[in-house]
Amino acid sequence: MRVLARRTLTIRRLYSTQTRHKLTIGIRREDPERIWERRCPVTPEAISELVEKDGVRVLVQPCERRVWTGGELLQAGANLHPTLSPAHIVIGIKEPPLHEVLTGSLPLPPGSTVARTHLMFSHTHKGQHYNMELLSKFLSPRKKSPRLIDYELLTDGEGRRTVGFGWFAGVAGALESLSALAHALLEIGVASPFLSTPRPHTHPSLPSLLASLRTLVGDRIADDGTPSVLGPIVIGVTGTGKVSQGCLDLLAKLPTQNVRVEDLPKLVSDPETNLHKIYVVHATPAEYLLRTDGEPYQRDHYYANPHIYKSVFHERIAPYLTLLMNGVGWAQGFPRLMSNAQLATTLEAAQNIGKGRFVCVGDISCDIEGGLEYLPHASTLSKPFFRTRPNDLPAHLPSVTMMAVDILPTALSRESSMHFSRVLLPYLRTLVKKYRFGRKHACLRHEEDNERLRALDRATVADCGHLKEDHKWLENPLSVWRAQCQIMQQEVSKAAEPAVVHRKKVLMLGSGMVAGPAIDEIASHSDTELLVASNSLAEAQRLTSAHNNASARRIDMDDRANVAQLIEAADVVVSLLPVPFHPTVAELCVKHGKHLVTASYISPDMRALHERAQAADVLLLNEIGLDPGIDHCSAISLLSQLSTENKQVVSFTSFCGGLPAPEHAEGVPLKYKFSWSPRGVLSAALNGARFKLGGKVQEIEGKDILKESFADLPISHALKLEGIANRDSLPYAGTYSLGELDSLRTIVRGTLRYPGFSSLMHAFKGIGLLEPTTTISPLSWDDLARSAVEAKLQVQVPKDSVSLRSAIGDLIDGAMKDEALDALQTFGILPDASSGIRPPSIALPGIPTAPLDLFAAVLSDKLRYLPGERDLVLLYHEIVARSPISGEEELHTSSLVAYGDSRASAMARTVGLPLAFTVRSVLDGSVNARGVCGPGVDKAVWGSVLQGLERVGLGMQEKVLHRRRKQLSLEESLIRSRA
Repeated sequence: MRVLARRTLTIRRLYSTQTRHKLTIGIRREDPERIWERRCPVTPEAISELVEKDGVRVLVQPCERRVWTGGELLQAGANLHPTLSPAHIVIGIKEPPLHEVLTGSLPLPPGSTVARTHLMFSHTHKGQHYNMELLSKFLSPRKKSPRLIDYELLTDGEGRRTVGFGWFAGVAGALESLSALAHALLEIGVASPFLSTPRPHTHPSLPSLLASLRTLVGDRIADDGTPSVLGPIVIGVTGTGKVSQGCLDLLAKLPTQNVRVEDLPKLVSDPETNLHKIYVVHATPAEYLLRTDGEPYQRDHYYANPHIYKSVFHERIAPYLTLLMNGVGWAQGFPRLMSNAQLATTLEAAQNIGKGRFVCVGDISCDIEGGLEYLPHASTLSKPFFRTRPNDLPAHLPSVTMMAVDILPTALSRESSMHFSRVLLPYLRTLVKKYRFGRKHACLRHEEDNERLRALDRATVADCGHLKEDHKWLENPLSVWRAQCQIMQQEVSKAAEPAVVHRKKVLMLGSGMVAGPAIDEIASHSDTELLVASNSLAEAQRLTSAHNNASARRIDMDDRANVAQLIEAADVVVSLLPVPFHPTVAELCVKHGKHLVTASYISPDMRALHERAQAADVLLLNEIGLDPGIDHCSAISLLSQLSTENKQVVSFTSFCGGLPAPEHAEGVPLKYKFSWSPRGVLSAALNGARFKLGGKVQEIEGKDILKESFADLPISHALKLEGIANRDSLPYAGTYSLGELDSLRTIVRGTLRYPGFSSLMHAFKGIGLLEPTTTISPLSWDDLARSAVEAKLQVQVPKDSVSLRSAIGDLIDGAMKDEALDALQTFGILPDASSGIRPPSIALPGIPTAPLDLFAAVLSDKLRYLPGERDLVLLYHEIVARSPISGEEELHTSSLVAYGDSRASAMARTVGLPLAFTVRSVLDGSVNARGVCGPGVDKAVWGSVLQGLERVGLGMQEKVLHRRRKQLSLEESLIRSRA
């Protein structure tokens, strides 16, 4: 692009009233919810030409994500405007937010009033239901309604599309598909050269991207070949347009050989096939579409009579492919490339042909449940691929990895925008002439202008408030949409009638391990309607199936607009999502005025929302689970009772833990199993701790937290237990209103484990398995321990078992070496093939990953609860209080012991039920607090939790002991352990 002359900006480039009625083009910002959409319909150079040569005023809606900065567009001659309301012609890429669609007419000298024209990919002309409301905005009966032109319909005289991003979608889609293939192959235990495939948005230019692909992937294939266990890598490409051409052009940068469909069976079965190249088959419709009357395929006949054709792609081509790149569009009435039933046939045949056949599909056309019926939804550039399996796919057949990003060209935003601008600019200039001079003016008599005017007419979906003739059929989907709107309006009107009783709406985000009891309790109230939104639809459906007032739906938390819509429709939101999602959900709750309940600790990001939540009259209630949760509620209750008796608290100790029941802990490494996130347990082993014990404030650094655990805690007569100090206990003096810290002898909070947990976990930390930031890339699970040790020592460790065991012995205490090695072997992460130990059944990630995350994945597989196994929750408070009358010390205890049963784990009940009880209190309006809070903020919270627990048999057991007894107190035990 040529360098634009720098303009003097002594006058700020904002739209002024001096040019109010000048013919104006407005460049929209794209929908802010589409976080990856960076394309711009015209380049700075095109703006400069429109301003200088065509005398057009160009307005730009501010956007910080756009591929060209606002400064570049201003320097080219554009002006900033927040709404583009003065624009006669409005151009963008995708659909705008509905409330931003400008529909009013505008004056245009000399003395006329004209309708606006909008150009976009509107996604309306196929009758897409979700965009009928957008289409309706162009169908107002008033005069001068705006014109809607869809880029997808701009064609030449022979019907070929002239404006689009197809080739760039093909290039970006091919790259994303190769990345997805690398991950799919890892899931079946094979590392491939495609692991190094660069993602399209990671390079500053297309030449740089292609050079990286050639070097990192192509050269490696040429030199080292592809994995022999897979046989030849075969990539199938479908489609005959620019999308498929983009795929083929991208693949041509690799060492490839084009093959015919009829060559596939011999190619994949021949052991002599050259593995130093990949094989590309470009399948045309004539090769997979058969006429049911036996006649050969003819293109014109097919489009006129699609009902007498069927696809045999699933038999002739798909079983032999490693990867399918689909560039074929689809419309109702036409045969699918592959149906769900045909997918099953393909996978059955693929398993018999060889490993790695039809493991991955890149659906670049991205027609949801269309040409590939088994595509359930689009993916995003943030999460470009996922695994899918139709409900009727036989259980013995594998899932398929799908890449289906619906805005692929934006991954190549600069090059794709430059191309788009070049092909769009002639149409814009013709449109400008029509606005200025009318259709019959001499300046529009050139054949090129006439052809472009005809093309613009063909691409017009609606004009002057009416559908164009070719699109009259859209009245049917519009009528359906209007009828649904009318029904919804009637329901809203009926709901407003006083006689109608509203169901209170609860939205639960997430359906993990603790959701079941919470769902059952919330849905037990008939006046409540519960929606469980999860990334695992099957799990959410299973959990809600027993309740008429509970339903499930799939949700992608990256789809912020959809999440916001669900939150807006709820009265109370419950988040069971991973902790990093909570602040995002909380922000949306504040925005839409909805209360939120979570079981997690209050993070700094959450706490930062306190004032905003108060201003919005919103409650963001956290720490309503077990620990934190029940521990707070029970402690506050007991301490409140002691306060009313004017007793002074001198010591407060509290320990809590979730453990396997004793009969399921023996013989298990760590004597531990996971009913909660393994990552949370491992991360806790890195935190330091601070507490006051026996009158002294003490600190333990994170590196020593496991080494300095508390042994032989006197909490249970039946169980031997050890404890680990839990973070910073000192602030809880304020949380629990215990008075000044100086007046306290002891305040300690900790976590319970069976003896031996801390020492073994400390050994795992010593060999690097708990490193949270360093990343490693083990080629297999049995290489994990070696890779972690190598990263820890910063020296290369040979891959043989003897060398690794020696290196581990150098890192950990000799007394723990044998136990640690036995555990690592049990986990299947030592290179000892003769051990017969099953490796973890989960797939290795395809990217460098922290050892902690890899080890958490191993533990979630190896130390999961098996059917019939039960867990145990222990919570124990000890409070030493001094009587104001006698001055003697009393020892008050409050404890909870809960075992899991066939219905739910103890952890699920003790985390999920407090959430449910609290939701009920919030719905009833009994909680008056607002802002970011914990359970201690209001007795209506902690009181309702304890009452609910008592009702379901999980009540706290309280005792008062006199200090004259010889039994060691918990405080004394901790002091002895630290001596």
